[in-house]
Amino acid sequence: MTTRSLQFPDSVREALRRRYARQKRHWLAGDGEWPLEITLGHLNESEAARQIKYVRTWIDAWQQWHGNGTLAWQERCWRKLGTQRLPYRLQIDSPDDVAAWLGETNSWRSARERYSRLSTRWPLLVDCLPRHFDMLAGYSDVDFERLESLLVWLYAHPGSNLYPRQLPIDGLDSKWLENRQGLVAELVAALRGMDSAGTDFYQICGLHPLPRLIRMRILDPVLRDHVGGLSDITAPADDIATLTLPAQCAYIVENLQTGLAFDELPSAVVFMGLGYGVDQLAQFKWLNDIRCIYWGDIDTHGFAILNRARSYLPHLKSLLMDEKTLLNHKNLWVEEKQQHSAAFLPNLTDEEQSVYCGLKNHKWGQNVRLEQERINWSEAWNCVQKILT
Repeated sequence: MTTRSLQFPDSVREALRRRYARQKRHWLAGDGEWPLEITLGHLNESEAARQIKYVRTWIDAWQQWHGNGTLAWQERCWRKLGTQRLPYRLQIDSPDDVAAWLGETNSWRSARERYSRLSTRWPLLVDCLPRHFDMLAGYSDVDFERLESLLVWLYAHPGSNLYPRQLPIDGLDSKWLENRQGLVAELVAALRGMDSAGTDFYQICGLHPLPRLIRMRILDPVLRDHVGGLSDITAPADDIATLTLPAQCAYIVENLQTGLAFDELPSAVVFMGLGYGVDQLAQFKWLNDIRCIYWGDIDTHGFAILNRARSYLPHLKSLLMDEKTLLNHKNLWVEEKQQHSAAFLPNLTDEEQSVYCGLKNHKWGQNVRLEQERINWSEAWNCVQKILT
């Protein structure tokens, strides 16, 4: 072993920090083998003689160290350097000692005490709680009490069918709950012996979901007569899905302002601003009997939304999402901050797949993106009308 392998207190601390980050959840659940032994170094005389000052610094560092753990020393009798007392091994007895090394005593204690409190009250939480170490360690007392009160209420009222804001829990506000839906759903699912995968927050908690609103413009004045002359409707998807409109064409545009820019078109409607919410269109059975056209941004997420929509509407056609449109508007390109993860989207046509793969592989530049609103509107509107002929 060379002097480079000598472990100073600072290097031990960094090693413990990495181990703590990897293992703290397991330690919280009672796993792990203790005590933990860390070898600090083992030198022969020739190695020590070559860098005597460095070795002395190492010895001094451990002589001045005062911390958690048991430090073992050993005497080495060397022919030229004489008898030397060297730090040999550090024994750390528990996660408490590791936390103390890292200045994490308070957060570790909070995690341990809260884990014990919740798992004692609800043994079914034993397995899932360690995954939420950061919550257990970092929540303020107010937030933790609020979470516990929420679990108590939801456990006692498994099918309340209340809206979240109706929950009679002190200090609970909708924004607080909205930001923690994933955590609450997982804990409640564990309490009820459910698998949270594939089940949404409202189902798990027995709460009434907020209505999913959808915005649709009716572009034909004749069609508007069927809904009292309304041209721009925002309503729950369930309600719009039941409308009996004799429409012949539906446009689905990714962004709101694009849909607002549409002028009148015979027998047509436009859905706008859905993004990945195109899933809602699955319940619009009347769309299966008319022409449907999707127009989104030319970026990886635009094609991912098209791919998703086509799983519900297999006859869906795309508009202005081709390579020619992309290259003709090079001066309007912006950067797509984070691309969609899929390498291949099965519901795209060959031409669409080619553009998608080109974007993914940076064929035309790094993370190229063309937002649909940037396309010259007179050119775009001509394409919108032409596709009807």
